[in-house]
Amino acid sequence: MTDFTTPSLRRRLSSMLYESMLLFGVLFMSGWLFSTLLQQRHALYLRHALEAWLFLVLAVYFIWFWTHGGQTLAMKTWRFRVVDRQGQPVGLWRATLRFLLAWLWILPGLALASLARGQHWLLVLIPAANLLLWALTSRVDRQGQFLHDRLAGTRLVDITPPLKAPLQQADAKS
Repeated sequence: MTDFTTPSLRRRLSSMLYESMLLFGVLFMSGWLFSTLLQQRHALYLRHALEAWLFLVLAVYFIWFWTHGGQTLAMKTWRFRVVDRQGQPVGLWRATLRFLLAWLWILPGLALASLARGQHWLLVLIPAANLLLWALTSRVDRQGQFLHDRLAGTRLVDITPPLKAPLQQADAKS
């Protein structure tokens, strides 16, 4: 079924971009539901509760998909799956750990920009540098896995079906 080939960095980053577009709709509807049910009339009213709610929605989204087939919709589209180190389906504990460790793509850069009292472009450049450094962790891993996968004991594997052998000229003439 899987040969433990790691998808290319380009495919994984493309999948993340596609996933972010899908999540825009999920988070938009979740935020709308929260605001409607709790009668939120101002953006700062219940702001921290809304943030916690959206974090929970993201956690449920990713953890459920990873534990039920190992793929989100974007991962299905780009044809790879998350498995444990032995190639088995990911359990609840590993999926939760992977979700929490994946926040290291974003949070350190935001925290550093905040601590440095970043203004204007620094608020973009510091988190962008964090994203770039985190993506480059796959280049130093011998199997090409991201650091959060290595720490969580998971891996992404390619599930692209093998190409069919082309018909021989002699078979075509027969």
